[in-house]
Amino acid sequence: MTLSRLVWANLRRNKKRTILTVLSVMVAFFLFGVLRSVITTLNKTAEVGSEGRLITSSASGITFQLPEAHANRLQAVEGVTSVSWASWFGAYYQDPNDFFAQFAIKADTYLPMYPEIVITAGSLEEFHRERTAAIVGAGLIEKYGWQLGQQITLKGTFAAGDWDFTIRAIYTPTDPAFGDEIMLFHYAYLYEGTNGRISPGWFVLQLDRPDRAAEVAAQIDEQFRSSVAPTKTQTERAFNAGFVTMWGNIGFLVRAIGTAVFFAILFVAANTMMMAVRERIGEIAVLKTVGFGNGMVFGLVLAESVLIAVLGGALGLLLARTAFLGRNPLNAFFPGFGVTPGTIALGLALAAGLGVISGAIPAIQSARLSVAGALRRLA
Repeated sequence: MTLSRLVWANLRRNKKRTILTVLSVMVAFFLFGVLRSVITTLNKTAEVGSEGRLITSSASGITFQLPEAHANRLQAVEGVTSVSWASWFGAYYQDPNDFFAQFAIKADTYLPMYPEIVITAGSLEEFHRERTAAIVGAGLIEKYGWQLGQQITLKGTFAAGDWDFTIRAIYTPTDPAFGDEIMLFHYAYLYEGTNGRISPGWFVLQLDRPDRAAEVAAQIDEQFRSSVAPTKTQTERAFNAGFVTMWGNIGFLVRAIGTAVFFAILFVAANTMMMAVRERIGEIAVLKTVGFGNGMVFGLVLAESVLIAVLGGALGLLLARTAFLGRNPLNAFFPGFGVTPGTIALGLALAAGLGVISGAIPAIQSARLSVAGALRRLA
């Protein structure tokens, strides 16, 4: 009998225990895959955005609006080639708990700044011609079953009432982290519908030289420091990273949960291997009697432990990868969410480490066990 067949035979000795241990490890690494993917997705989202675009928002916070007149003064700043603006809408479609982002934009200047928005159906010409036209992400089309040319009605929150839109274009982002569950529509429509009570939520500035971003941002904020609406200007990437920090120290929380799960499964796997070794004391004595050395016995027990951990880990990571492959419910909150190859590689390495740690003590005990000692235990 080969060594691999001997390890496999040992695993099959108590099938129920082996299967339950593998399933426990599988659940743990499924959770690891999901939790780790939350961190990687947030980190990737924080990197979305151009260093050549600046975002100017209110110094009091993103929820405060800025005067539209700021646009002319921003355009006059040296190094700024184009200025546009957008506002958060915050309406909902049918169910108030079913969230997706909607932005009112100054379309003629906003869209040319964003090559990440690729129109894949309809056209910008049709969108520009119609006051109530909207551009929606391909994710929303799939989620709600909408069609190009369809009229939809959103329920306003801070801008109360029913708001009718006609889908005139569908976009797909060049980067999944940008998100494909966003709706864009004309700022003028929101301005008129609120009788002029709305104003820009933030300005977007295109720079001629990205390396001057910090200098230009400081100049802008200094210019508006004493105005009735002081500003905070930062690169678009830093602005997006600020949204990530609104989640709080989620990285620490996720790591804490993952660590707790890891150690819980470590004790489960170690206990399983200890029980398996205790049951096979007689077999270990026989192996040593027929010539198996301490190193060989150590390797057999450790291989069994590693095989259980890696098999369970691989199944859990595969399940996580499959469950969140492509479009999934978490895309609305974490655009581009998915289990990356890097997460799978790290998970498999941790699974192997789990197998080594959980099997080390029983493997050492087995290697040190003498034939006479084994016979005394069996007596």
